[in-house]
Formats: sequence, C-alpha cells, structure tokens
Amino acid sequence: MVTIWSKSAKKQLQAAFDYIKHDSLQNAEKVRDEIIDITIELVSKPEIHPPDKYKINNDGTYRAFELHRYRVSYRVLKNEIRIIRLRHASRSPLNY
Repeated sequence: MVTIWSKSAKKQLQAAFDYIKHDSLQNAEKVRDEIIDITIELVSKPEIHPPDKYKINNDGTYRAFELHRYRVSYRVLKNEIRIIRLRHASRSPLNY
C-alpha cells in the first residue's frame, strides 16, 4: 500500500506552507513535515482516523483528521491511501 496525494491536495499543502512561511519558515516546515509524516503513517494504520463526516454517502472509505488546524481528508482504497483535500479548519467545510 502507498500514499498518493491528489494534485489539488498538493496545491493546498503548498498554499498552507506559503501562508505560514510569511510569519515563520521554521513553523511552515514543521507543519508541512508533520502533515506529510502522518499521511505516510496511514499506510500501516489506514483506519486510525474516523470516517469523514462531511462526505455525503460515505461508505467508510473516506476518513479525515485535523493537525495544526488543518483538516486532511483521505480515502482508503485496496492498494493506496489517496489524500484528497487539505483545508484550514476555520474555513467552512465542503460537502463532496
């Protein structure tokens, strides 16, 4: 099993990094690295986080967690963990 980031999730992570970097490069690197580390760890424990409550008709494969006020949504598939979205927790959630 592998972790794969969608193009939009990669862009959202980069945008978060760029935003935090304006105040502190060290904090931006810390947040980015910790988010990436947790997504890598999902390979060994894909269902450690609860089902994504904002996913309409969630069959249980869509899950989410928050770290440093960022909400990461992902999907557990047979051979991969797909990182779908990263958004700041203060923003209104999107149903999908």
